[in-house]
Amino acid sequence: MSSVQKLLLWDHPVSSYAQKVRVALREKGIPFDSKRPDGLGSGNDIPTLKSANPRLEVPALEHGNFKIFDSTAILGYLEDAFPERPLFPKDAKARATARMIEEVCDTVYEAANWVYSEVRWSGRAEGELAEKLLNGVAQQTASILAWLALQLGTKNYFNGDAFGYADICVAPLLNRSVHYGFGPKDGSPLQLWYARVTKLSSVSTTFAEMEEGAKIMASTMKQAFTEGPFKREYRDHRLEMMIKVGGLDVVLEGLKRKNIRFGWPSASL
Repeated sequence: MSSVQKLLLWDHPVSSYAQKVRVALREKGIPFDSKRPDGLGSGNDIPTLKSANPRLEVPALEHGNFKIFDSTAILGYLEDAFPERPLFPKDAKARATARMIEEVCDTVYEAANWVYSEVRWSGRAEGELAEKLLNGVAQQTASILAWLALQLGTKNYFNGDAFGYADICVAPLLNRSVHYGFGPKDGSPLQLWYARVTKLSSVSTTFAEMEEGAKIMASTMKQAFTEGPFKREYRDHRLEMMIKVGGLDVVLEGLKRKNIRFGWPSASL
């Protein structure tokens, strides 16, 4: 092990980005402490998190005095600082494919899952509008899963013969699709991949944390984020996805009620 100093991960069990980091840490056998910042998602200042991430988002990682945010940057750091158990494939083409898969998962896939939570958990749409948005999520998810199936092909793992970086990027997002009822068809290569990776302790432990966190989120988000006083963060790809599937009125209503916000540096709304 490159360093015996224990890492601190600013975390949330439901965050797909934070789940990526937890799976990677567990796969690499790196000891870490996990801490959820008080007031996460409120839109208010969080001094304990701010020094590690001015965006006031998770994940953020502290390794001694070194602080780093963004899941992609964190995974890259873990690969460099703890090279004993590499997660990246060695082949240049496979590495490029892994990065491409990560980019898709971190942007459009995360956004599709997020719109679902805005409808079902936050209660930002009801009736015909809710049905329209969820149909849009289903269509977007189906397109993403079809693309991922092409990337997987006949391999056991996105990374190749063994579980690795690309699989870690897909797993939290696809698990959310399964949780929401938009998962791959039974018996398909993608569903068999999902069944395969959920047997890994690094993944199953992380998914169990997500399930427990989701129960709390589903029961508390409407009051916190729609009725107040918290503000949901509508950053780039999430805003685009909400509008793409027909939710412009949701955004306008959120601006009117001042219960949505945008990413750092934040505007005053």
